[in-house]
Amino acid sequence: MIDEYKKLDIRVQQWIFKQGWANLREIQCLSIEPILSAETDVLISASTAAGKTEAFFLPAISAIADQKEGVGILYISPLKALINDQDRRLESLSDSLDIPVTPWHGDSLQSRKNKLRRSPAGIVLITPESLESLLVRDAGWVKSAFSNLKYIVIDEFHAFLGTERGHHLLSLLHRLEHLLGRLKSPIPRTALSATLGELEKVPLSLRPTQSLPCKIIKDSHSTSTFKIQVKGYVNSAGVDDKAPVDAEYQICQDLFKFCRGGNHLVFANSRKRTESIAATLSDFCDQKIVPNEFFPHHGSLSKELRESLEKRLQKEQLPTTAVCTMTLELGIDIGKVNSVVQVTAPHSISSLRQRMGRSGRRGGPSILRMLIAEDELTKDSSVIDKLRLELVQSLAMIRLLIGNKWYEPADTSLYHFSALLHQTLAVIAQWGGIRAEQLFKLLCKEGPFQNVGVENYKALLIHMGQTELITQLGNGEIVLGLLGERITNHYSFYAVFKTPEEFRVISGVNTIGTLPVDSLVLVGQHIIFAGKRWRVKDVDTDKKVIYVEFAKGGKPPKFGGGGMSIHDVVRQEMYRMLKEGDYRISVGDQKVDFADTSAKELFHESIGFFNTAGLTNRSLLQAGNTTYIFTWLGDKIVNTIVALLISEGYEAGAYAGVIEVEKTSLEDVKTSLQTLAQAQLPNETMLAESVLEKQIEKFDEFLPEDVLCIGYGTKTFDTNGAQKWLERFSLEAG
Repeated sequence: MIDEYKKLDIRVQQWIFKQGWANLREIQCLSIEPILSAETDVLISASTAAGKTEAFFLPAISAIADQKEGVGILYISPLKALINDQDRRLESLSDSLDIPVTPWHGDSLQSRKNKLRRSPAGIVLITPESLESLLVRDAGWVKSAFSNLKYIVIDEFHAFLGTERGHHLLSLLHRLEHLLGRLKSPIPRTALSATLGELEKVPLSLRPTQSLPCKIIKDSHSTSTFKIQVKGYVNSAGVDDKAPVDAEYQICQDLFKFCRGGNHLVFANSRKRTESIAATLSDFCDQKIVPNEFFPHHGSLSKELRESLEKRLQKEQLPTTAVCTMTLELGIDIGKVNSVVQVTAPHSISSLRQRMGRSGRRGGPSILRMLIAEDELTKDSSVIDKLRLELVQSLAMIRLLIGNKWYEPADTSLYHFSALLHQTLAVIAQWGGIRAEQLFKLLCKEGPFQNVGVENYKALLIHMGQTELITQLGNGEIVLGLLGERITNHYSFYAVFKTPEEFRVISGVNTIGTLPVDSLVLVGQHIIFAGKRWRVKDVDTDKKVIYVEFAKGGKPPKFGGGGMSIHDVVRQEMYRMLKEGDYRISVGDQKVDFADTSAKELFHESIGFFNTAGLTNRSLLQAGNTTYIFTWLGDKIVNTIVALLISEGYEAGAYAGVIEVEKTSLEDVKTSLQTLAQAQLPNETMLAESVLEKQIEKFDEFLPEDVLCIGYGTKTFDTNGAQKWLERFSLEAG
């Protein structure tokens, strides 16, 4: 393997020697043969900074070194900033072979785009949205410019997997091959990623038609080293002689101590928390009469503010800490930071690994601090707080990441109807007119929307006709309708993603805040908002309002576990840790501890309650007039059981995976669950019918109700999983 580099173009070999590299890395050697062969797709999975980009480009550039006409390599990235980064990184390599590189997105220099238009050649770096714009507006030029295309490479592939945007991208690639007449001789695709779950299943997500085999290359000698610490904090109201303790303030004090004087990323998950922490840290700078080095970064800030902070981090001349949401998770070029800090439990393990990969300077270890605040326990504390579930979830995610190297796999059961409607409009806009059977064949039968059958697609087209998105001519061809013309002519059309809608939450005549509706909201459900417990009375989807009434009950849990859906494996790991009474990671015959004294104490409180309540072998627990159900399973199954209980007339809600059923007895709930175990459960689509607000994705508003229910139901519920749990519960309960 050591001589693999000799297969590369001599100019590429010379470039390697100029870099002073003693040899190529393992994944770079392993990638040369399959990429040069151009007979297979390639999946390169290796940790951040393991040389994945070079693993693709060294052989791919060798293969197009003497190609004079037409674009040879199409590089697709989820982020414009990542494209700019690759443009810089490829400069010396491409110059040494005289291969032009053109970044193509909304902010790219027009002069470079014009040059490519006049004489297409070399490498094009693009986002899916810009590729969509080219296909719709200038398919003729694309057909000619990409006629000699040899390779397609997708960076940060995990960012696309299982999402509307991912299906949009797969559809674009299929449409591109169709346009170029390459469906029978497909263009090899290479996917690069650091965090892919169930690796052996990913090729199906890279090319659903499987018209090319896929070679998986992973880094077996990964030398990534991590330094991880979980710190616990306790919020105390202060009684008797004790002064109150504000955990958030303590966290900010520690952040000031950890981060001042270096470059760091602090992930706070929500925009509100991001702003609050950044403001407190900025105040500390004022109090100490030192320059401010703490700045917020989230999607609602202006582009100018975000970019000036990114540039400040890149330059590394001034110490800078960005307090951010998910916006700085992907590979935007901000240089390497000293450490990453996660405040609150992370959304997912994939996300946590991405974040960790941003740190680790000059070959040093990646440093992650996780700062978790829990409330002091009182006689009124909720069961969820007593179990310290935010801390336990955080510890479980670290154990799965480091100990098991496990990441969430993509959910391949989804339909992606919003993206399908968008692609239907895009294909019609691209071709001018097309027949229904051609659309179905291109997008569903042979394209990426293979979960969608003829009947569902037919229902979608009929509804699109009724709403003037499309119209059918006398010869049977489908063309854009009035509304379709208006939508496709607007610049915002090219993207399929949007941020979740914010709904106003109203109690009586008072607006108590706004809530992004990206998870389940059912009438009769209990939710936690603004530190109180509420019952959902109604949801007005037109006015974007959730009407609530105050729900009496115990003190609401601090951790609601909101955000992205938590996977079964995470909750099972939480249960395993509590059952074993140990969170540490086994390395050989050693146990590695990564929690500070306070986090340890919180974990032991959790085990204490878990054992006292007998939760090792029981799923129901009564506290006052509330019954708690513990499935230790993911949110899709938990959502299903909540919806079933509400349909049975119960007042129920789920927080951090624990189901709370109000104003009832354990025996009643037990009987109902046993009855449900014997019943024919409604399927996911039926359950979705009772959800008033299902429009989560960008084009959901244009979908017919029955199609919307199918898509939403598959995303939110899991009837089979719930049925299995109910049967198991019924058996154990006797």
